[in-house]
Amino acid sequence: MRFVYLGLGWFFVALGIIGAFLPVMPTTIFLILAAWCFARSSPELEAWLLAHPLFGEPLRNWRERGSISRRAKILACSMIAVSYGIFLHFSQPGPRLAILVFALMAAPALYVATRPHS
Repeated sequence: MRFVYLGLGWFFVALGIIGAFLPVMPTTIFLILAAWCFARSSPELEAWLLAHPLFGEPLRNWRERGSISRRAKILACSMIAVSYGIFLHFSQPGPRLAILVFALMAAPALYVATRPHS
């Protein structure tokens, strides 16, 4: 199982890096998953990720206090709202689909907004 967790950890790191450059894809959640996988496969890689100059602090805040920075909350909720606006504009869905997508996008926004901030 160690190699499975190690492979998944690197997969999540790759997704996190992609997410750092694509506005529609999250970064931190994939790095949280990578840290979790590395904790089960490679303490050295886990330590590297938690000490990373850019991503280490948000990961440590999440792990220690379950908190998300105010800036990250605003950015995440704003991107969800913009994404929903783009969805509405370009797809022009019917009312039921619009409500369903709204609910699916509002749930993670509500989760992020209700976490403690660091």
